[in-house]
Amino acid sequence: MRGLKPRLLLVPGIDGTGQLFYRQIPGLERRFAVSTTRLRDTAESMEDLVDDLHQAVSRMAPDGGPVALVGESFGGALTLSYALTHPQRVERLVILNSFAHFASPARLSLGYHLLRATPWPLMRIVRTLNAGRMHSARTERDEIRRFHDLMRSTTREGYLSRLRILRGYDLRDRLPALAPPVLYLAADRDMLVPAVQQARLMSGLSPRASMRVLEGHGHSCLIAPDLDLAAIIDDWIDRAGETS
Repeated sequence: MRGLKPRLLLVPGIDGTGQLFYRQIPGLERRFAVSTTRLRDTAESMEDLVDDLHQAVSRMAPDGGPVALVGESFGGALTLSYALTHPQRVERLVILNSFAHFASPARLSLGYHLLRATPWPLMRIVRTLNAGRMHSARTERDEIRRFHDLMRSTTREGYLSRLRILRGYDLRDRLPALAPPVLYLAADRDMLVPAVQQARLMSGLSPRASMRVLEGHGHSCLIAPDLDLAAIIDDWIDRAGETS
């Protein structure tokens, strides 16, 4: 309908909450009608989460039209899986610090068993100790404290569910069939996943791909003061318009 903003759905990472987009939403709302989704903690497969995401897309666009999707980390894996399953419902994709497959099954298994063994109340301490490895260099202490407060709504069940799902996740053979345009964003100081390496791999496999390296950023870069996701997306869309 004329005059309405295009729709943008934000898909969270392994925390599953959708709350870490808070700093980016005001800027995104200048161009888009924005909504976030929460991941089900009891999902047993990526297909379960794709079905859930399809319901979220249908609620946001009951007219059957396409929406833009932003997926962060695990949410990027889910978003790509969704776009391959329901290409007609996707206008464009932005994939942040994500991956086409998890290259180290041993590391994934170790993380799963450590998470099962760690008393859940201690996870805030674990996150605090790893803050320097996870966040961008310019992220302020107040933002990191807010990050820790927001993560209180996460559950062990949800993390374990999503780690199990990643055991069978591999889209390398399917990405050449990805229909929508996609922008891969990768932090060059990501110590959780090899984001730049994976973005290059996915960009090379996806027919309508662009890629941008986020210099000086870590894996949890959405709360960094110098990351403006809206400006990045605006620039990508405007450049695409110049060449179309």
